[in-house]
Amino acid sequence: MNKLKFITKILHNPFLKEDPHGSLQMPIYDNVAFEFKTSEDIELAFQRKKPAHMYSRISNPTVEAFEQRIRAVTDAAGVIAVSSGMAAITNVLLAIAKQGDNIISTKHLFGNTYSLFTKTLKEWGLEVRFTDLTRPENVQPLIDGKTRGVFFETITNPQLEVVDVAAIAKIAKAKNVPVIADTTLTPPYAFNSKAFGADIEVLSSTKYISGGATSVGGVIIDNGTFDWSKNPKLKEEAKQFGPFALINRLRREVFRNLGSCMSPHTAFLQSVGLETLPLRVDATSANSLKIGAFLEGHNKVKAAHYPGLKSSPFFKITTKQFGERAGGLLTFDLSSKKECFKFMDALKLIRRATNLNDNRTLILHPASTIFCEFDEATRKELNVRETMIRLSVGIEDTDDLIADIEGAFNQI
Repeated sequence: MNKLKFITKILHNPFLKEDPHGSLQMPIYDNVAFEFKTSEDIELAFQRKKPAHMYSRISNPTVEAFEQRIRAVTDAAGVIAVSSGMAAITNVLLAIAKQGDNIISTKHLFGNTYSLFTKTLKEWGLEVRFTDLTRPENVQPLIDGKTRGVFFETITNPQLEVVDVAAIAKIAKAKNVPVIADTTLTPPYAFNSKAFGADIEVLSSTKYISGGATSVGGVIIDNGTFDWSKNPKLKEEAKQFGPFALINRLRREVFRNLGSCMSPHTAFLQSVGLETLPLRVDATSANSLKIGAFLEGHNKVKAAHYPGLKSSPFFKITTKQFGERAGGLLTFDLSSKKECFKFMDALKLIRRATNLNDNRTLILHPASTIFCEFDEATRKELNVRETMIRLSVGIEDTDDLIADIEGAFNQI
């Protein structure tokens, strides 16, 4: 299977157990419990000595099939599907860190992730050391004996910064610290996280993978590249499970106890979404590049930002890591918040909604919505401006989208 290309692997990845009816798509096992033939069988299953599904909060055939599809195209050691992208981040951090530990990250993050770091996890005693990760040399001085990870988004939302993953990975690995990459904007197919040195990949499968905002979900991908004996929480587990220590801890404790499982119906929808992932990544990237170029040259736009534009300070590293697949998110600035609102309200085709990588193009004013809980000073630190508009580009015809944008500009 290794020689097959991405879509072929997705479409032809075999089920772990043959379907009795020969279904080409894993059916939805929308149930809770699973019967065992003998008491000994259920004992062995709970002891993890005999592979079996026991309870759908822990594992489920439909969810497992979805996980196996992602594992097939990422060559990962293990994959766990969870209830959301935020659940993916939380599960990983709670599995590898404890009170008094720290992780290194940047303030240029998705608003809920920043809130998780500065509020929720801070109250439980996890320190987050923020720095500018576009300068990899900033990482090493912050690492100490209690650093448990370096966390970043491959393309930040909505700042659209791109870090040099390989450079950060080289520094982190020298200090036995795992690299955790949020690849929501650059999912598998757009970015090979393992090839660039990321040890763990977390992403919101609600976005690209779901296939058009059909369902909410998240994915944890362990590339199997980190020596978990170097992590105090997983040291003993690593003696028995080696590169599978993190997946084992998640399966047997953190993921199971938090109850953040993906539903079977969601797994079914997202398995179907995976089948067209490359087509949609290519389409949204191509559309975004054209729209970005249009906005960049428009007299009513103060600034346009898209990492795939040659004018972007991140163009070189974007091309190195993602090729021509720079994602479906761009931002641009107008003269004021009032003008942003007036422009957005004048749109006829583009929808005012909060999501990313929908099949439809969506528009949002980040400062007044997903970052509204933060005061003005904090938004300034996060580089979320009152004049910024975020455009999540869909798969519509580019000319139709540009015509809608131009029509809105003519009314402001």
